[in-house]
Amino acid sequence: MSLEQGIGQPSKYVGFDTITTQIESRLLKRGFQFNIMVVGRSGLGKSTLINTLFSSKLTESSGRKSPTEPIEKTTEIKVSSHSLVENNVRLNINVIDTPGFGDQINNERCWEPLVKYVKEQHSQYLRKELTAQREKFLPDTRVHCILYFLSPNGQKLKQLDIQALKKLSEIANVVPIIAKSDSLTLEERSEYKKILQREFIKYNFNIYPYDSEDLYEDERQLNEDIKSLIPFAISGSEQEIQINGELVRGRKTKWGSMNIEDVSQCEFVFLRDFLTRTHLQDLIETTALIHYETFRSKQLIALKENNTNRQSAGQAVATAAAAGATSTNPNGTTQNMQGIPAANSTTAVRM
Repeated sequence: MSLEQGIGQPSKYVGFDTITTQIESRLLKRGFQFNIMVVGRSGLGKSTLINTLFSSKLTESSGRKSPTEPIEKTTEIKVSSHSLVENNVRLNINVIDTPGFGDQINNERCWEPLVKYVKEQHSQYLRKELTAQREKFLPDTRVHCILYFLSPNGQKLKQLDIQALKKLSEIANVVPIIAKSDSLTLEERSEYKKILQREFIKYNFNIYPYDSEDLYEDERQLNEDIKSLIPFAISGSEQEIQINGELVRGRKTKWGSMNIEDVSQCEFVFLRDFLTRTHLQDLIETTALIHYETFRSKQLIALKENNTNRQSAGQAVATAAAAGATSTNPNGTTQNMQGIPAANSTTAVRM
């Protein structure tokens, strides 16, 4: 049987071209869910950057307000939920903050609460997915992106960052950034990016975006351009300042005034466009198709093996019970495992 393929055009208008409009209409009514986690030490401007990225007051700083304030003993997880509407498109955002990360005297394994949280969201989604009567649209709390903030110190990665980046990049889309890059000169910034890029290769981190054979050529080229920028050197600002008679979002630095949307001074625009204008949908899809599917497969395989082991153990017990249910004693009397003569014994039981 041969199947002929070809591209043709109906002789009259059919209307199936409206399917994109139908899809758009349904999606617009439902809105889109995006969950972003920010990870880094206190004082690196995590809250400021999130507010700057979405031009909205989404989160307050949860770091220490003063040196006298006690340091958190463990890494916390704080989630705040928001809805933003832009040109009739609603984006539901969960911002996952991680106060206490890297702030302890002993930071050993301080990334574990973050790994646990990411896996818990996968686990919750899987449980809802496997229920007999599941919801039509499952609530999605899976972490779509982790912004990992690195200190602008110009040095190689600390052991804490190495371990955290390694663990987190195995289970989620991790995007490293150099925080408060305005504290560096352009030359220092360029050299620091090279140092970190070598470190990423050395430790084989699985940094987003990923290589894929399924990408079109333009998508592949875009990803290569983005990879050359990572880690993004950024500064956030919720303030407007005047530069050359124009009000812009910027900061006053020891070098002068900086417009955060001037790409010659700051890579904020590259990061914003990457997260919201070119890769927002891919971050969501990659979480579902790669990270969640990996987790799901492991869980289902483990469940199957556990059930198989239980069945094998049950069969072994049943076989042993059947084999030991009757036995013959030295005088030829058949007895059960408790020593009581069996009902079919040919030897009479004397009273």
